[in-house]
Amino acid sequence: MTIVSSERRGSFLGVVDRYWRKSGYRMESINNDPDVPAMFAQTKDGFGVSLIVGGEGQVFFEVDTPCVEESEVAESTTQATAPTYEGMEHIPRPNIRSPFWSAGAP
Repeated sequence: MTIVSSERRGSFLGVVDRYWRKSGYRMESINNDPDVPAMFAQTKDGFGVSLIVGGEGQVFFEVDTPCVEESEVAESTTQATAPTYEGMEHIPRPNIRSPFWSAGAP
């Protein structure tokens, strides 16, 4: 929920890009769109990972699994430490300001 300002988005994407490459991820595609930049990669074991920067600097990380068999998953035994937004139709816009990542944002 941290605001990533347009002035810091390139740096943020660069940090993630370097980490993914260092971790052995294969970069599949990079979208350098100034308004909605995105990166798509694949891990050594076939997981697809993506980072997309949406409206107002809201960052989305997504992971796609390789083919797996569906199995039961136990409910968590601990309480969430942050809002889960469960049951909400839309995730709210980012609202947390970071002295670094939000710099330059209105």
